[in-house]
Amino acid sequence: MSPAAAARWLVFVAALGCLAEVLNASAGDVDLLYRSCVEQCESSGQIGGVTFRHCQFSSDGAPADGPWYMQEPQYLRWKQLNCKSDCRYHCMMQRESERENLGLEPVKYHGKWPFKRVFVFQEPVSAALSALNLIMHFNGWLSFFLLLYYKLPLRPQSKRTYYEYTGLWHIYGLLAMNAWFWSAIFHSRDIDLTEKLDYSAAAALLGYSLILSILRTFDVKDEASRVMVAAPLLAFITTHILYLNFYQLDYGLNMKVCVAMGVTQLLLWAIWAGVTHHPSRFKLWTVVFGGSLGMLLEIYDFPPYDGYVDAHALWHATTIPLTYLWWSFVKNDAEFLTSTLVKKAK
Repeated sequence: MSPAAAARWLVFVAALGCLAEVLNASAGDVDLLYRSCVEQCESSGQIGGVTFRHCQFSSDGAPADGPWYMQEPQYLRWKQLNCKSDCRYHCMMQRESERENLGLEPVKYHGKWPFKRVFVFQEPVSAALSALNLIMHFNGWLSFFLLLYYKLPLRPQSKRTYYEYTGLWHIYGLLAMNAWFWSAIFHSRDIDLTEKLDYSAAAALLGYSLILSILRTFDVKDEASRVMVAAPLLAFITTHILYLNFYQLDYGLNMKVCVAMGVTQLLLWAIWAGVTHHPSRFKLWTVVFGGSLGMLLEIYDFPPYDGYVDAHALWHATTIPLTYLWWSFVKNDAEFLTSTLVKKAK
């Protein structure tokens, strides 16, 4: 496929993403029966005869009408779900059961589909797949590290690698592992803190990936030039993350920013692979187009099958083999440039 065709395909995917903005992402939130159920549960601590003892404790873990020594241990407060989460979950399940009996389709609550819990995991499949992505990135980064420092030649005097993008890829690996770690935590335990950490880590990874794609595809090696390219983008990403955390967690804005950064870097990689005829360009194209197709799972969202597997979980599944190919490309790139520089040195 030619670079021009690759660019047209990615622009088409981006356009679909813009057209697919969900106007009513949380229809369940405004359901009067659901809201009434949650309010009653939080005030009484009961739903249909079932009592939630978390509702007997204040937000800091102390009993509402008991002495300080009745405070819940920290590990129990993390392991067990608090009053608000318990009430929302059970009221959601109750309303979905009622809607199903009426022949109605599932709706989202607080921006998410109604998932069935497994033990303390609120989205068990997405959490497990996030953990697998974390493992894949760790394995890829570790194999990259071993390749550079133990298999490829080092510069005779400084003992540094010939590959001029080593440090940049190390940072990328750490940010990728950090993002998937918080993704696993967020899908396991959805609270305000884990949500912000997940969104912040993902935005940081996408932003840095964009910087890295610019530096590599334009072959920017001079430190001053790298700073000039990275500084404005770092300022924008930092401002965006601060906005999400301390002003407003705007889901629509965050989605637009992340899609824009993601599509831009995919375009850069796809066109660069065709123009430079990199020896591993087919691996790179596979990752680019696989990632683009994976975006369609986010666009054509659907309720979780049997309460466990939704489009977002399937997207997490597609990134596992793509991560392996991505790090394989990175290692091939290191071998290719190292070989070229060693030949020049001789």
